[in-house]
Amino acid sequence: MENIKLILIFIENQFLKMDWLYNLTTFILKSIGIDLGSNFGGSLHFFIYDVIKITILLCTLIFLISYIQSYFSPQKSKKILVKFKGIKANIMSALLGTVTPFCSCSSIPLFMGFTSSGLPLGVTFSFLISSPMVDLGSLVILTSIFGFKIAVAYVIAGLIIAVIGGFAIEKLKMEKYVESFIKNSNALNLKEESLTWQRRVEFAKNQVISTFKKVFKYILIGVAIGSIIHNYIPTKYIEDFLGNQNLFSVILATLAGVPIYADIFGTIPIAEALLDKGAYLGTVLAFMMAITTLSLPSLIMLKQVIKPKLLILFVGICIIGIVIVGYLFNVYQLVFL
Repeated sequence: MENIKLILIFIENQFLKMDWLYNLTTFILKSIGIDLGSNFGGSLHFFIYDVIKITILLCTLIFLISYIQSYFSPQKSKKILVKFKGIKANIMSALLGTVTPFCSCSSIPLFMGFTSSGLPLGVTFSFLISSPMVDLGSLVILTSIFGFKIAVAYVIAGLIIAVIGGFAIEKLKMEKYVESFIKNSNALNLKEESLTWQRRVEFAKNQVISTFKKVFKYILIGVAIGSIIHNYIPTKYIEDFLGNQNLFSVILATLAGVPIYADIFGTIPIAEALLDKGAYLGTVLAFMMAITTLSLPSLIMLKQVIKPKLLILFVGICIIGIVIVGYLFNVYQLVFL
């Protein structure tokens, strides 16, 4: 048992946290005369290490998740979901959301397809919430920063928000607030194609290239912001606004995350820097959830397919769920960490 634990620690440190890359970056920068104790040197180290680490994890995860995703076309996903009723359907929909695209905007076309095909509205909303918030990639990336237990807890919390949110929307009978052109379309009546192993690999490779082009700029922006927070902003400022002494820190972090457009890969470096500076765990995770689930561009897109009352309900459910999760994680940190 002890040997297994040591192996898992080695995998987490060397393959997820990439301690070898951290040490290599340190060695190279010191070799060229960079003072890592200075603000500039520390920021440069943070930027190079995190950009390379996240890029390696990003490309690997996109390939693996896209290969899995090739088995879950909209048609096949619908066939799976129609077999379940009630809250079980919400659970399955939320789980299916974990093997779909990485940002909220790219999840909306699939949400539209599911809704137009006649799936219950609450089921499709469970998918819409979980898809950007808790994809499989987030589990690995979060493990590389916060450790396995916190990463799993984050994913479970996100799935719970997705299930409860979708179930609540279903019970409130909000179908009349979906735009008529979505109800009357026939988006999923397409001939399902059987893919060979080679075509699945090709699909995964294309997804790596396509997704990397979309998100790499957000990685650079996120890491740059993270490096500034990590080395230039005094710890006291972060603790005052996002530490446990500010009872409204989770609410502030959630509301601050809504206007920002990024995916999980772009938010991780900022979250890492905030945590190192004294922000509380639940506050940081609430900030991440708000960015990935409620970005302003995705809400603008969503407004084209659902009416304002349903959009406000969706945003309200997500914000309430995220805030509750944030406070629960903060309590956990105070009591157990």
